[in-house]
Amino acid sequence: MSPASKSELDAVARREHHQPHAVLGAHPGKNGSVTVRALRPGAQKVSVKPAKGKSVDLKQIHPAGLFEGSVPDQTLPMTYRLKVDYGDGGRFTIDDPYAFAPTLGELDLHLIGEGRHEELYNKLGAHPRTHQNVNGTAFAVWAPAARAVSVVGDFNSWDGRLHAMRSLGSGGIWELFLPGVGPGERYKYEILSADGELLLKADPYAQETELPPKTASVVFEPTHRWSDGDASYLSARAQTQPLTGPMSIYEVHLGSWRLNSLEDNRSLSYSELADELSAYALDLGFTHVELLPVMAHPFSGSWGYQVTGYFAPTPRYGSPDDLRAFVDRLHERGIGVILDWVPAHFPRDEFALARFDGSALYEHADPRRGAHPDWGTLVFNFGRHEVRNFLISNALFWLREYHVDGIRVDAVASMLYLDYSRRAGEWVPNQFGGREDLDAVAFLKELNEVMYADVPGVISAAEESTAWPGVSRPTYLGGLGFGFKWNMGWMHDTLGYFEQDPIYRRYHHHELTFSLIYAFSENFVLPLSHDEVVHGKGSLYTKMSGADHWQKLANLRALYAYMWAHPGKKLLFMGQEFAQIAEWSHERSLDWHLLEQPAHSGMQALIRDLNTAYRSEPALYERDSDPTAFWWLEPNDADNNVLAFARRSADGDRLLVFVANLSPVPRYGYRLGLPKAVRWRELVNTDSSFYGGSDVGNLGGVAPEPIPWHDQPVSAELTLPPLASVWLVPDE
Repeated sequence: MSPASKSELDAVARREHHQPHAVLGAHPGKNGSVTVRALRPGAQKVSVKPAKGKSVDLKQIHPAGLFEGSVPDQTLPMTYRLKVDYGDGGRFTIDDPYAFAPTLGELDLHLIGEGRHEELYNKLGAHPRTHQNVNGTAFAVWAPAARAVSVVGDFNSWDGRLHAMRSLGSGGIWELFLPGVGPGERYKYEILSADGELLLKADPYAQETELPPKTASVVFEPTHRWSDGDASYLSARAQTQPLTGPMSIYEVHLGSWRLNSLEDNRSLSYSELADELSAYALDLGFTHVELLPVMAHPFSGSWGYQVTGYFAPTPRYGSPDDLRAFVDRLHERGIGVILDWVPAHFPRDEFALARFDGSALYEHADPRRGAHPDWGTLVFNFGRHEVRNFLISNALFWLREYHVDGIRVDAVASMLYLDYSRRAGEWVPNQFGGREDLDAVAFLKELNEVMYADVPGVISAAEESTAWPGVSRPTYLGGLGFGFKWNMGWMHDTLGYFEQDPIYRRYHHHELTFSLIYAFSENFVLPLSHDEVVHGKGSLYTKMSGADHWQKLANLRALYAYMWAHPGKKLLFMGQEFAQIAEWSHERSLDWHLLEQPAHSGMQALIRDLNTAYRSEPALYERDSDPTAFWWLEPNDADNNVLAFARRSADGDRLLVFVANLSPVPRYGYRLGLPKAVRWRELVNTDSSFYGGSDVGNLGGVAPEPIPWHDQPVSAELTLPPLASVWLVPDE
């Protein structure tokens, strides 16, 4: 090998060389020797100690701290260490980072370039490993527009000159193995942009981060051992079909669910939540817990919706392994875990993804596509292979590495439309002149195809607020491929109805019946989510009409029983299960003291009983998307504020009748058609005194008469309690 040229030495000294390994490290020398070069700024002396042979002192050949020397009687590959003498700064013996081969192979680079590396999170980022019989950490990052990239951290005093990375080709991947660096080390990437700007960036693929407001990435290696309970849960999950099973979801913001009053009102940790939240959800009968985004985010007031660390859980509540243990514990108790996931946008924080390598890398360069006008955030460039790969591998990461049971994709509508929240002239039409974002559509389809093929039994749900067709239909039928879609229209119409004074509800009656016109067009989740109890909207309790506290609670109980009987899976935000009165705030705990009042503990008891009854009645979940399993008994009695419907199970053997009287006046002798000539009993009556009601109802059951009514073969005269819902099932 010819001696390094002055220009190359200068480039290394300025940390601008895209292939520092071509200069530094061990190279063929003359006459059976090996030439070794090292960059050690500030060193007084550097020597090479080969595994076999004597140490050789290197000569300083550049004022920036470049040393070079010839080791005789050696061949490549040569195993050696460097001895570095900093005088009063100390003496160190180290493995040379430039003595190691790349940790990524050609197949990895090919798949990354194609945007089809499903295990990208195992290749990019920081990964402790043994490489060439030496323990250390392999670093790799995508920064195609960078002139140079270095790893900096506590291990090198954050000096970007010491550990410059090498470019692995036109794909834009930079790589370096650092011997001696292990789990717990803080680091970032120092990136020299094309225009000479020096950027300090957190690792997009970091699996652990510092606690905000600090922003460094942390080298992480999982040590959690999954339990047998988790294994049996996952095995059973793979055999299930979520569409035909019961699904009752408890939506939680971990930081404000409950605070530890014994320690300055801090949030509970993942470990504490694993015990308390799993026990609570199990007691109330929820099938799943859905977490507002737990991915690393610097601003707690974003509730996790402005993500800066897509592969790292927020450290506010503990370590990544603590979150794994949290999921493990819920699985042991038979409860699934769904994560809120945010691929629609990301924040502009300088330390994170925004203009990562000095160019619009993850985002669009054109602000008409790359900037979100509502949230002040940036929009992912879904047309770029590597960006799609980043996001799809991220979804797979949480499913595979954290064993979660599904994702709820936030703000899908903002992804689907190029003109979302934009005025004329502020958006760019697609290639056909339309407003649809074809890149985002292709991304969502690919995401769902890969997820469902890779992890059987998982859930993907879209928060999509428009009439986009086929959101939860298979991609081979032209759909987006989601398993479920949030029914935002149902939520809006239903809450709008219950806000009305009963005297005016006759004019809004069909706000309750309208959802059944389209209820079977998608696989719906019925959400009463966090979005409905913030930003001045008040709690669900305060939305309820009512002249007094009793009427507000009665309305809320009737609403819940209507929701649990309506076709579609269920989702309820924390605190609403016991009728939280105050609007939710992420800065304080839920008002658990309300449970000391019988009316609020009664509401909680109702949710427990609704979940129990729901899971015991296949008619309520097996055929949510089948219109033949639902029929109206009375959809039009607006004057009495009464509506009633029936549902049946997949085999037709199990029946359930729902009837609601949403006026404050009891209805005695109300004739209702029934689908079967057997005695019927109340399975749920929200007016029960056990829940805080007035105990009006049909305690002894209902015996039908052979009088056809409501297009049914028999009928009975019922007592309909005020502001209440009743479930009837055959007493067989």
